Amino acid sequence: MATRTLPPGDGNIEKVTLKDALEERYLAYALSTIMHRALPDARDGLKPVHRRILHAMRQLRLDPGQGFKKSARVVGDVIGKFHPHGDQSVYDALVRLAQDFAQRYPLVDGQGNFGNVDGDNAAAMRYTEARLTETARLLLDGIDEDAVDFRPTYDGSEEEPVVLPAAFPNLLANGSQGIAVGMATSIPPHNAAELLDAALHLIDNPNALAFDLLKFVPGPDFPTGGVLVEDHVGVAEAYATGRGSFRVRARWEKEETGRGTYVVVVTEIPYGVAKSRLVEKIAELLTDKKLPLLADVRDESAEDIRLVLEPRARTVDAEVLMESLFKLTELEARVPLNMNVLVRGQVPKVLSLAEALREWLDHRRDVLLRRSRYRLDQIAHRIEVLGGYLAAYLNLDEVIRIIREEDEPKQKLMRTFELTDVQAEAILNMRLRSLRRLEEMEIRKEHDALVKEQDGLNKLVASEGAQWKSIAKEIRETRKTYGPDTAIGRRRTTFAAAPTVHEDAFTEALVEREPITIVVSAKGWIRALKGHVQDLSNLQFKGDDSHGHAFFAETTSKVMVFASNGRFYTLDAAKLPGGRGHGEPVRLMIDLEQEAEIVSVFTYQAGRKLLVASRQGRGFMVAEDDCLANTRKGKQVLVTDPPDAALAVRFVDGDWVATIGDNRKLLLFPLNQVPEMARGRGVRLQRYKEGGLSDLKVFSMAAGLTWEDTSGRTWTVTDLIEWQGERASAGRLPPKGFPRTNTFS
Repeated sequence: MATRTLPPGDGNIEKVTLKDALEERYLAYALSTIMHRALPDARDGLKPVHRRILHAMRQLRLDPGQGFKKSARVVGDVIGKFHPHGDQSVYDALVRLAQDFAQRYPLVDGQGNFGNVDGDNAAAMRYTEARLTETARLLLDGIDEDAVDFRPTYDGSEEEPVVLPAAFPNLLANGSQGIAVGMATSIPPHNAAELLDAALHLIDNPNALAFDLLKFVPGPDFPTGGVLVEDHVGVAEAYATGRGSFRVRARWEKEETGRGTYVVVVTEIPYGVAKSRLVEKIAELLTDKKLPLLADVRDESAEDIRLVLEPRARTVDAEVLMESLFKLTELEARVPLNMNVLVRGQVPKVLSLAEALREWLDHRRDVLLRRSRYRLDQIAHRIEVLGGYLAAYLNLDEVIRIIREEDEPKQKLMRTFELTDVQAEAILNMRLRSLRRLEEMEIRKEHDALVKEQDGLNKLVASEGAQWKSIAKEIRETRKTYGPDTAIGRRRTTFAAAPTVHEDAFTEALVEREPITIVVSAKGWIRALKGHVQDLSNLQFKGDDSHGHAFFAETTSKVMVFASNGRFYTLDAAKLPGGRGHGEPVRLMIDLEQEAEIVSVFTYQAGRKLLVASRQGRGFMVAEDDCLANTRKGKQVLVTDPPDAALAVRFVDGDWVATIGDNRKLLLFPLNQVPEMARGRGVRLQRYKEGGLSDLKVFSMAAGLTWEDTSGRTWTVTDLIEWQGERASAGRLPPKGFPRTNTFS
């Protein structure tokens, strides 16, 4: 039978229940994970491993502008002096600090392969090199001036900073990700200039809430760009509570490839999404036939991202195609916000936006006071030394005699001239070349400058208002480096509202793209003829109806209807009645009031601008994209009050505007005098004593003003100085040959 042997020791065995032992050890592990691994400090936004990397690189003199050193050297110093963990985990943390697609403001300047947005790993640490960036220098600025506390390292052989001085709002600017025991943190990157503006507002308004800071910090700013489509209410709630999420979409553009075909090019993808995984996912969905609107996906990326998405047919609307992809792929992603950080480096807490910035500002005030007191101690010491120098210069011969003849010159100097130990030591260490007369004048000058600086620092330490004023000045200086007009400070993530796509949009996208000719009668009956019909002379109309508008389009086109009530209505060309009969009234397709009349009908063209005008001669420019209506009620653009009504809409394809009134007065003025609006009454285009606007036209001054007379002849006049004036002028009688109808066509 085997005998049991007791463990070595004094023989005293303490019995502990397994439950208590597990609770105690698991709690210790949980606290260690929370405090020393997963959660960043609210003051400098760093976890211990990142702080130790920056501190080790500073000790290696890897400052911005200096030479690079091997990453292996940095990692060796970090794990040997400060961070007793695996070298690969430390190198992974170093690599992330250098990746410009992971960090909005990288803290490490890497040379070599540090990975890419595809998700490929960095090269081994023996192949890459690193140094600090200017942003990291700001985080470390003042660390030699007693700005922060130091503590012994794990083996007691070195000291490491508890926190960095952090002259840069790193917590929110670069964000942080971490999973601890029972809690986690997820902070997306933000724009530094916006954070600094919000901090300045907090200095002036200490009780400001997160909602007040939204005008400075409208949302995250991801290093990979993208488009933020989260609604304003959701953003405000997330920043107020410290918890929420942000919906980010890829940035894309439509690229025409000729003959009516196009491709969609994705130039920016959501933050944290690996491009190679994204392409693989889209390819899998294509294979499984879950993307019926997409024909192919190609990755044509070089240094910049370029994903090419080819639609199944040219009839597929690009917006509908992208909406289907946003729903099924990582071209749209949700970035969580969980601002769980260590307050004062000790207490885990979920902070609001205002509280997070306040923690940083309070830390900056502590740093300012510590650096000021450190400088005051230095000044006091230097003034004491200078006082000894002056005493020596005033009694130079006696000082020399004492040093030459006395056995203990230090004590003799202290007794003879009532010097302190520091002053006597300084005199004994003084070089002979310093005994010239000019040196005395320089000492007095330095003494006066130090006294002046000392007075200023004493006032700063004594006044909280002066301290915040000094901090605000530092913040403004930092903002110059990260301002919106700089390459690094320019906002990359933009904001947009997610478009509303109806459920039947995917069905409509399968409509075959064919040419048609749309005809609208004078009484508002609409129909679509197959093909582009040039000769409409044989077209039949009902009763006393007649020809009104006609234009070429395609079955996939959107048709814009502008009415006298100032509203735009949108119709789908594919749903228009055919050309065999007389068509159908437009009023059955839209909710048009009985008293309103159709002013113009034309095909929608993205990116184009329109000039709208009312009967009383008021108008403005509007983007055609802003005129698209999603419902039968249309979209109100030009606001009018009876008896005024919308009179005309013209495409903006020139640089001058010509208006003519019922009084037969012609006025020409530059287009830039007309404002661009999304909705409103507009500005006065031409002044009339009686009557109103008869017609208007946008034209190019270089090409001249053209019109068509009642006989069908075209007139062109290039010498137009006589009719040029300022907007809202009365104008003059038109040139000879202008039609009596007071219209340009």
